[in-house]
Amino acid sequence: MVRVRIPTPLRKLSNGSSEVLINSASIADCVGALESQFPGFRERLCDEAGELRRFVNIYVNGEDVRFLEGLATPIKSGDEVSIVPAVAGGR
Repeated sequence: MVRVRIPTPLRKLSNGSSEVLINSASIADCVGALESQFPGFRERLCDEAGELRRFVNIYVNGEDVRFLEGLATPIKSGDEVSIVPAVAGGR
C-alpha cells in the first residue's frame, strides 16, 4: 500500500481524510485508484489531455514526479505520495 497525502483543498473529495492508502504501481494508477474511490480527483489533478495540471505538484518520497517519469513514475508499497497544489499570490 502507498500512503497518499491529500491537501486541504482536495479533502472534500476524500470525505475529509488527510491521507489514504492506495494499492498502485505508478502515479497514473494512483490517480485512477483515487478517482475510483473518490470521484472528481482525476479532473482536479489532470488536464483534458490526461497530463498533470501545471498548478498541481505530486511528490514521491519527496521527489517531484516531473523530474522523474511524470505520471509513469513507479511507486511501491511503503512509498509516500504527496499532492501539493501550487500557491500563488502576494505582491
